[in-house]
Amino acid sequence: MTSSTTTPSRKIIHIDMDAFYASVEQRDFPDLRGKPLVVGGDPNGRGVVAAASYEVRKFGVRSAMSCYEARRRCPDVIFVRPRFQVYREVS
Repeated sequence: MTSSTTTPSRKIIHIDMDAFYASVEQRDFPDLRGKPLVVGGDPNGRGVVAAASYEVRKFGVRSAMSCYEARRRCPDVIFVRPRFQVYREVS
């Protein structure tokens, strides 16, 4: 018996969870696909970006950034409030 048959193989998977919430929103609402999207708080208040779509990342918008800064970097950004129960079900 060789060691390769007795030792389990190891797999490493990288998952980009910074866009997960935004991807779920784009899946559920096709009109949001291809558009700069932020899932997070109120852009006029003290909200933060929980997730940023790949389209808005081109403008330097990232998770944990203030929603105010996200709008400053991308004036056409679309903000949606989080639906955590949906994200739990999908994950």
